[in-house]
Amino acid sequence: MGRGCAAGWGWAKSWGAGSVAFPRWSVGGVRTCSEKLNFMTLSLLASNVGHLGEGWALIYGVQTPRRRDAQRNRQAILEAASDLMTGRRDAVGMPEIARRAGIGQATLYRHFPDRYALTSGVIAFQVERLEACVDANRHQPAAFRPLLGAVLSSQVAMRPLVHLARRLEPAVQGRYLRQIVGLLAGPLQRAQEQGFVRRDLVPADLLLFFGMVEGVAEGMITDGAAERGGAVEHAAKAIELALDGLAPTP
Repeated sequence: MGRGCAAGWGWAKSWGAGSVAFPRWSVGGVRTCSEKLNFMTLSLLASNVGHLGEGWALIYGVQTPRRRDAQRNRQAILEAASDLMTGRRDAVGMPEIARRAGIGQATLYRHFPDRYALTSGVIAFQVERLEACVDANRHQPAAFRPLLGAVLSSQVAMRPLVHLARRLEPAVQGRYLRQIVGLLAGPLQRAQEQGFVRRDLVPADLLLFFGMVEGVAEGMITDGAAERGGAVEHAAKAIELALDGLAPTP
């Protein structure tokens, strides 16, 4: 098995049903993943002469203090939003995210003008974390099961992000879904080649796992604390049963 992995991200979609889920995960069994984002892009070049100096600094790989501050603020926002959207059902307000990130609301809105821009940002942030984790375990074929288990577990945790993600354009939802499945396709193949996973599974079958867990998460979670705890237990059981289905056939 791979080594312990802790990273946050999450999402899934019930293909054709329009339900999308994104959560957060921290499950043992996969090597710890580095969290890295690259915010350097030529699209940041200013369109007026007053910002040309900063634009050339970006071209030549020199970050100005303003750009470094902007990058730190953006990452702080994404990390704060991910944390606040984990382990709760109610919506997370933009002011709460700004406070957690240690910035003003004006700074938050400069990076993300509305909650849907923030939703896309958080999803992309989590996808990049998943990509880093997959890369860290590329030589660990046994890591596919705990990796998928972590993804499914995170699907239960970040319900506010799940509900926001459902309101994104279908094309945007589909793009993120394809990225998720595409990232898991390699680990699935390596696990199959080494006999850890049944050979008749194809990447598209992962949608069945996502859909099942999403159905459990939506169907079991209610307003009461006791029921909410029971929902988590039911979801964990559903994930365990789903992962058992990965085992090679005798």
